[in-house]
Amino acid sequence: MKRILLFLGTNLAVVLVLGIVAHLLGLNRFLTANGLNLGALLGFAAIMGFGGAFISLLISKPVAKWSTGAQTIGQARNQHEQWLLDTVGRLAQGAGIPMPEVAIYEGEPNAFATGATKNNSLVAVSTGLLNAMSQEEVEAVLAHEVAHIANGDMVTLTLIQGVVNTFVVFLSRVVGYLVDSFLRRNDEQSGPGIGYFVTTIVCDILFGVLASIIVAWFSRQREFRADAGAARLMGNATPMVNALRRLGGVEAGELPKNVATAGISSRPAWMALFASHPPIEERIAALQSRR
Repeated sequence: MKRILLFLGTNLAVVLVLGIVAHLLGLNRFLTANGLNLGALLGFAAIMGFGGAFISLLISKPVAKWSTGAQTIGQARNQHEQWLLDTVGRLAQGAGIPMPEVAIYEGEPNAFATGATKNNSLVAVSTGLLNAMSQEEVEAVLAHEVAHIANGDMVTLTLIQGVVNTFVVFLSRVVGYLVDSFLRRNDEQSGPGIGYFVTTIVCDILFGVLASIIVAWFSRQREFRADAGAARLMGNATPMVNALRRLGGVEAGELPKNVATAGISSRPAWMALFASHPPIEERIAALQSRR
């Protein structure tokens, strides 16, 4: 319930901020005079901005299972699966969250956590990760994923994505109306022209790129927090440091886009500004500085 209230409160706050800024700058009078209903635009931007992000969060767990082929462990079939269930259960108890679903999927070394709420979450590990790491290192990775759930990272990133999406939709259309009004100063024809549509599309792309940079920055910060959370759950930072060092020496498996930000990355993306994970070296340094 608290997370839902946070979502609704954030949505309302964004709309209010946009409305106040437009009023202070006098944009509301200008845009209304040129045929734009500012209130309707604010509502449209909020629905488009938060709607997609919220729907993505709600379906994150089934989509993650489908896209990776992850098989949930219901009843342990062997000692390895039993160890996974017992370990995740103990870590979840230490983090103060309900037991997540645990799943295994075929692939190169990687793991991820997802789910709409702490009560409906999933921790999945690949067979490659289980085969490439020691039991203590696997436990540290599981602790990292449990820390993501305990920190509410999935909801937090959804809120951030919704905020930036709302700004993208709103600002793109405001700029589109401004450009279109300038191009059609002596045109008495009503309704938006081609200048509005072209400008809106261009702004959607440009502002969308900037929004991706902002979301990626927040994603990198949550990785540091999850590493620190794993160190707390493990009792010290050494297992997580060792796990990161091991990951730095292997090629982390590529995850589908819908769960990529929740997984492991052994190196940053080709452009650091768009990387969802910090470099392994920075994560290790941050953990070692906590000792």
